[in-house]
Amino acid sequence: MAAAHPDGLINLSVGTPVDPVPQVIRQALADASDAPGYPLTAGTPALRAAISAWVARACGAGVDGLGVLPSIGSKELVAWLPTLLGIGPGDVVVVPSVSYPTYEVGVRLAGATAVRSDSLTSVGPNSRVRLVWVNSPGNPTGKVLPARHLRKVVDWARERGAVVASDECYLPLGWSAEPVSVLSPEVCGGSYDGVLAVHSLSKRSNLAGYRAGFVAGDPALVAELLAVRKHAGMIVPAPVQAAMVAALQDEQHAEEQRERYRARRETLRQAFDAAGFTIEHSEAGLYLWATRGEDCWETVDWLARRGILVAPGAFYGPAGEQHVRIALTESDERVAAVAGRLAER
Repeated sequence: MAAAHPDGLINLSVGTPVDPVPQVIRQALADASDAPGYPLTAGTPALRAAISAWVARACGAGVDGLGVLPSIGSKELVAWLPTLLGIGPGDVVVVPSVSYPTYEVGVRLAGATAVRSDSLTSVGPNSRVRLVWVNSPGNPTGKVLPARHLRKVVDWARERGAVVASDECYLPLGWSAEPVSVLSPEVCGGSYDGVLAVHSLSKRSNLAGYRAGFVAGDPALVAELLAVRKHAGMIVPAPVQAAMVAALQDEQHAEEQRERYRARRETLRQAFDAAGFTIEHSEAGLYLWATRGEDCWETVDWLARRGILVAPGAFYGPAGEQHVRIALTESDERVAAVAGRLAER
């Protein structure tokens, strides 16, 4: 329906990057393309050093090369983390009440039980909890969890011998609030025991097509992941590893991309505000979380008739059934056309 609009589709749904891959990264990929041998599952020494240095800058953490590991994008790691950690039937994994569907998919792949909750007090003294997922800035809501909340989650999990996995893929994209990493000393107390942070270069560096991500945190847990991933063939290709080094060492392109998203966010926020939508949370990340106070599919239909495609909130859990997720990842030209589309009868 949206594609049938006379002026074409404005796709604000999936959130796939549309801007070019920075030249410094493309050159590094090309220079490393003669790669006949097997790559290192653990990542090259250069990549491990680049990840550690970036984590120090972005997260305020002193994680060394033994506490980092590249992944084939972040989605793969999210989906398989419960299995890689040996979680299975009878175990419980806590996921946010409104969240990225792959958290729950990963729990199902492991045969474990998912519990949707934003408050660990509602989970109760459950000794079966093995893993707690947190996501800040959140997808789809853009909500930022304060350091004190994250610290309570870490303390709760440590008391029960559970792992905290923090999906921080949107950490560099703080707008009206500044996100904090679970690896920050004010959250983990300077100890990375039982804590993992998952990051991605898909949005920061437009590398969704490269499948470039990494995990950082507890060296003992990282060693477990590495041991299994070696045998499972979960290996980032050597040219992509070289591209990741270039991406992590260059902040200029990341800041330029951040400013593109900042401008698009402001344009879209003003347009949807003017059209009577209520924007909730959305203080960071790559999306606006919006509602018209109706079933999300009615909103999706209303927008599709104006050539605008968004993601229905129901995809992210029952609590999102009156919201839609609006991505910032269209071209400047398409984003600029949104206000006019929303005014159509």
